[in-house]
Amino acid sequence: MFRAMRRIKQQLSEAECIKVLKEGKRGTLAVCGDDGYPYAIPIDYHYDAERGSVFFHGAGEGHKIDSIRRSDKVTFNVLSEGWKENPDNWWLKFNSVTLFGRIHIVEDEALKKQELYAIGLKYYPTKEAVDAIVQRTIDHVCILELKIEHMSGKQVNEK
Repeated sequence: MFRAMRRIKQQLSEAECIKVLKEGKRGTLAVCGDDGYPYAIPIDYHYDAERGSVFFHGAGEGHKIDSIRRSDKVTFNVLSEGWKENPDNWWLKFNSVTLFGRIHIVEDEALKKQELYAIGLKYYPTKEAVDAIVQRTIDHVCILELKIEHMSGKQVNEK
């Protein structure tokens, strides 16, 4: 169903892919947008290894939500920070992970709150700041769960 990677020598292991997902700060979520055009947006996320899912937060309306309601098939991509193997090089190496799966709006209030906290703890400086934002937004924030069906990753050399 999903294509095998063409440049197999650059393929990351599952453990390396998970490391990129855990350490990454932002990714790009691509949905099937209006009139068949892809719609891709940069977005914060939390990878939940136990559930094999990625969670996102945002408004409960708009282009992204309309697109998800039409088609639950999405792609999500995360890039690592990148590094230079030699300080004299102008190019970077970085790892890239691409996920394919199906996304849905989380309706379970306990899971919604749990994942909003997890996202907050990833980005906010203190637990107190997370407590404040969760209390202020929990009633109107939308949490999305991407259930991963396929994951691949590769190491990219810009040169």
